[in-house]
This record gives sequence, structure tokens and C-alpha cells, in this order.
Amino acid sequence: MLDIQFIRDNAERVKAAAAMKGIDVDVDRLIAVDDRRRALIQAVERLKHERNENSKRVRSLIGEAKAALIARTRTIGEEIKALEAELDHVLAEYRALMLRVPSVPSSDTPVGTSDADNVEIRRVGEVPSFAFPPKNHIELMTMHGMVDVERGVKVAGSRSYYLIGDGVRLHHAVMQLALDVLERRGFTLMAVPVLVNGFALEGTGYFPLGEEQTYHCERDDKYLIGTAEVSLAAYHYDEVLSEAELPKRYAGVSESFRREVGSAGRDTFGLYRVHQFLKVEQVIIAPNDEDASRRLHDELLANAEEILRLLELPYRVVQVCTGDMGQGQVRKHDLEAWMPSRGAYGETHSCSTFHDFQARRLKLRYRKADGTLAYCHTLNNTAVASPRILIALLENHQQADGAIRIPEALRPYMGGRSYIGRA
Repeated sequence: MLDIQFIRDNAERVKAAAAMKGIDVDVDRLIAVDDRRRALIQAVERLKHERNENSKRVRSLIGEAKAALIARTRTIGEEIKALEAELDHVLAEYRALMLRVPSVPSSDTPVGTSDADNVEIRRVGEVPSFAFPPKNHIELMTMHGMVDVERGVKVAGSRSYYLIGDGVRLHHAVMQLALDVLERRGFTLMAVPVLVNGFALEGTGYFPLGEEQTYHCERDDKYLIGTAEVSLAAYHYDEVLSEAELPKRYAGVSESFRREVGSAGRDTFGLYRVHQFLKVEQVIIAPNDEDASRRLHDELLANAEEILRLLELPYRVVQVCTGDMGQGQVRKHDLEAWMPSRGAYGETHSCSTFHDFQARRLKLRYRKADGTLAYCHTLNNTAVASPRILIALLENHQQADGAIRIPEALRPYMGGRSYIGRA
């Protein structure tokens, strides 16, 4: 959510941002509704002031003058009631429109319509060249008894799976590696609620525009999160923090759930795009300062790159264009690991800066040293998500005999083993 005064002062920029992000919101209607909202609030306040003054004056009057004032005061009450009823309707429309307004992308964000227009910043690591026909991750996992997709689909439906044996060990090994890296870098580790109230998803910007991607437990009116970002950013909902305690760095580990409505094609093969996955998410709650946000954005990106280097995976960094950004994102980079079976880099991490977009929705503020209040900035980035990362791990580290080399950094979490599939 943006500051309404910013929207009024920058209406054309906001309209352009909505067009670039493909978000349908009527900014002119919002400003007109805000005009009516302000007029109604002022009218109600004037009438309440008049009613209060009349209550003071009536004690000093007698006769017809007193009766007239009492009658006028009664009329004021009826006018206030009518105006407040209208105000309720206006506020409902105002809020609905405000929740659709996107953040304005940073000036350095590439303009484009899809991920095809994202701009590559750098490549790290060498893409493997195999002297044998490489297998895809499903073939490798099946060979080593690490996955059962057929029974997963039987039990839970499409895009479901069972991880088995070394599949489970590797799944949790990458999580523990990520948690250890982040803890060394000053992040507080948190296991978070995966079933949350609607305000947490609205507050983080996943509602109303992304509601179709979320699993809703209707009987209890709760929602399954698609990322620990939701629970971490909402952790300080409706709180006032102190400037001295910022930035706060949180690393949340959680099961995550997404309906993946509309996804199709090669993204649905194997374990790339599934309904349930395990994830470590980085979230930073920061001061309201653009320079600080840029530095922290780079910090989050560096953390994720370090994890990919420890996993010995070739990857690239891309700056995400306007048409591939979410509603609240001001700046965004993706990390994409090389996935041989796709013959391409596949997204494994998304690093996002929101400025005060989430904090305004979450009523998350801090008190500055001078005593004034300001909305926080929020940022997030994946640390690791599995089983998607397993695609890159297995396919890049496969050997001619079908064994999988375990990167050195993962070996302590895999019982000291160097390979899966070799004694």
C-alpha cells in the first residue's frame, strides 16, 4: 500500500507503474473516492463539533431558543448518521482500490513485459559438459530410490511426490546448510506458522491479487503460506519498533504451499513446480532509507549467492523487469541455477525490496531518534527452496555411472559421504 498523498502527487507515475506491471486499478477513481472520503470526514467532524458546542450552550438557554437548539442538535445527529453510513461505503471502496495500487519500480529497473526481458547481470561458475548422456533429476532419483512421484500423485494429486531415503537427507541437508550460513551472518532463526490469518497475506501483498494461488482452509478461515516471508514480515504486525533495533534480520524455515494456478509446459515436469516444498527465507525489516535498502538488498543477494557457491552450482543473476515484478516490489533480482535437463538456467531465488509497501499494510512502524514515527522498509530473498534446488544439485553433479557427487559443504550434513550411489 502506498501513501495516498504520494499517489495524488504522482498519479501519472503510479498509472505507468500499474500499466507496466499489468495491474488493473483506476487511479483517477481512487483520487475521486479519496476526495469524497476527505469531504465526508470533514463534514462529520464539523457536525460533531457543532453538536458539542450546542451541548455546552443549551444549558444557558431557556424557552424557544433552548427548544430550537435541542431540535437542531437532534437533526445534527441524524445528519451525522447519514454521512457516516455513506462514509462506510466510501471507505470500503477506498480500501479496495488502495489494495490494488502497485509500488513504483526503481529508476534502474528494466522495462519489459515478461521474464524474457529480464537483464542478465553476471554469470558465475562453469556449465558442465558431460562426456556421457546426462540423466534428468527424476531418472537419477528413481535410480537411487530417492523419489516416488507415482504414489505421490495417487495419494495427493498432481505435482505431488514422496521423497525417500537420500532424497530426504539431501532435502534437509540444503536447509541446514542455509540456516547455518545465515546464522553466522547475524540472522535470527525462526520456525514459523504455516497456517495464518488473512491479514498476514494482505499485509505482505499476496492478497487480493494473488488470492487464487493460496490454499484456504475455509472452516477455520485460515490460509497456508506460500513462503515464510508472510509469517516473518507479519511478526511485528501493528507494532512500533525503535530505530536502534533496526535492521532486524530473520531466517524462517517452513513448509510452503502454492496452488500454481495457470502454470504449464516444462515447468510442470518433475520437481520444478510443485504444490508443497520446504524453504528457508530471508527477511529484513529496515529503516525507511533508500540507501540502506539498496545495501541490504545486495546483502540478501550475496547470502543466496554464497549458498549457491557452497553447493558448487553454476548460476546467473538477472535484474527483473517491470512486467515480471510483483505488485509491491520496487527492486527485484532473481538467481537462476543451471539445470541441464532444461538446457537453461532455472529460477531458484527471488530477491525483493518493497520500501514501505508491506509495512503500511502491516501497520509496522518505528520511532526515530528525534521521536517521530516512520514506516519501516521490508526486504526478502530466498535462501534455499527444495525440492527445486535438488534438480540443479543432482543434474550438475551426476557422474558417468549415475552416482551423484555431494558438494564438500554438504558432506557434514550427509554423514560425511562424498557420493550418493557409491559405497
